[in-house]
Formats: sequence, structure tokens, C-alpha cells
Amino acid sequence: MASEPLLDPTTVSTDEVAVSKEEILALNAQRDEFEQVDKIVSIDLEKGQGVGIKTQRPDEFWTRGHIPGRPIMPGVLMIEMAAQISSVVYHLKFETNGEKFFGFGGVNKVKFRGSVEPGDDLLMVVQATKLRSRMAVFETQGFVDGTMVFEGEVTGLIL
Repeated sequence: MASEPLLDPTTVSTDEVAVSKEEILALNAQRDEFEQVDKIVSIDLEKGQGVGIKTQRPDEFWTRGHIPGRPIMPGVLMIEMAAQISSVVYHLKFETNGEKFFGFGGVNKVKFRGSVEPGDDLLMVVQATKLRSRMAVFETQGFVDGTMVFEGEVTGLIL
């Protein structure tokens, strides 16, 4: 049984831009194939919550080899997307201007509940359960068309 959604994904306006791609790139070091967030559509720094989206294109680097004939987004990239949105929440909350590197400290309780394929919009919700200046823990959930396809806990820390 999936966890209760952190928020109702059908209430999120994916047309909004709370944090642009350019602003994300100014805070996160990932580039090229590892840019896993198109934009953040909602952010609440008081709650430590962010909602990001990425449209999976047919030319994503993983589509050719990750299940030929039926490309499925690798789960590790869902985790990476959750971590990148968590990082943006961290950087904005602590006003780092991207001058610190906030990296993986761990992942726990990860479950994959559905597939993400080219053409899908993956909506990722992150919610801080601990948000400190050197370490943060986020509950994360991914949705496609309102259905939860991923959930897990991501820990990040200053490296």
C-alpha cells in the first residue's frame, strides 16, 4: 500500500514557475544528462516543501538502453530528481546562493510503484522532515498523471 500523498498532485498547477531552470542550475551542480528538473512549480520554504516537474523526452540518454523496445526511466534517476529538488529547497531556505555543495547522504524506504516512460510528466514532491544548516531529510513522492510511481526518503548534507 502506498503512503498517503504529501499533497494531492491534481491540485498542482504545472504551468506555474516558482523556480526556473536557470535558477535551479545556479544552485545545483548537475549538468547535461543529469539535469533532472525542468522547473519547480511550487515551493514553500516555511514548510520545507517543493514540487518539481520533468517531462521525459524520447531522446533521454537512458531510452536507448534501459529496456529496448519499452524504455522505462531508471529508478535511480527518480531518486536523483527528488534529491535535486530537495537541494533547491535547502539552498533557498538557507540562502546559500549555491556556494555550498549539498549532496547525497543516503536514501531510505524507497519504493517504485509504477513506470515512467518517454512523454510522461514526472511530478516530484519533497517535504522536509529535518532541515538543518548542515543536513536535511526529505520525504519524497513522484507522480505520473496523479498516480504515485515512486516514494522514498532522501538525506542530504553539506560535502
